[in-house]
Amino acid sequence: MSALRERLFAGLSAVAQPERAGAMQAYMKSAMPYLGVSSVPLRQVCKELFAGLDWKDSAAWQADVLAIWRGARVREERYGAIALTGVRAARGWQRMDALPMYEEMIVSGAWWDFVDAIAGQRLLVLLQAEPAAMKAAMLDWAVCDNMWKRRSAILCQLNARGATDLDLLERAIAPSLDSKEFFLRKAIGWALRQYARTDADWVRHYVAAHEGRLSGLSKREALKRVGAGIP
Repeated sequence: MSALRERLFAGLSAVAQPERAGAMQAYMKSAMPYLGVSSVPLRQVCKELFAGLDWKDSAAWQADVLAIWRGARVREERYGAIALTGVRAARGWQRMDALPMYEEMIVSGAWWDFVDAIAGQRLLVLLQAEPAAMKAAMLDWAVCDNMWKRRSAILCQLNARGATDLDLLERAIAPSLDSKEFFLRKAIGWALRQYARTDADWVRHYVAAHEGRLSGLSKREALKRVGAGIP
């Protein structure tokens, strides 16, 4: 049993509002129960508990993350595990050998709250650290059978802005253009909408070029803030 996991559970329990747990579980459509800890106190608990933590190597850090993730009894513990992946002490270990850990969390988490936090916040760091290897991995994910890995490949550059690899973005989206999966259609629109903050014209042209294949949802999301006009 992980001592860190037990301290996390105790810290979360101390700030929980049990009367909120049922509504939180219903909103997230979660089979895993909640304690009733909202985002602000959850972040504070994690900040205080994880401050000063150090590990001898990446394997030790990953072991602590996965002990919390795999042993979680409530959903907030898994949010804590995701927070632990982003602590300052782990910055040097955001390399390709961390990808299997993130893959496990994405596949076993299999819901948007977990997946989007990892895809949008962690995978980009790996892509920046090892662009060639990570790009190849994301292109593999983009064509795999697991919908959440496909979504992650589409969303992995959400915060890349001007450093966005447009070849990767297009090739990550392409295999899912005809999908009827809501979470893939939404991801396509979200990724395009985010990049429109950097280059709205590129996004307008992309949407126009794929007019016949993009879903209405993807198009609406992509053009939400920029409109469809092409200069």
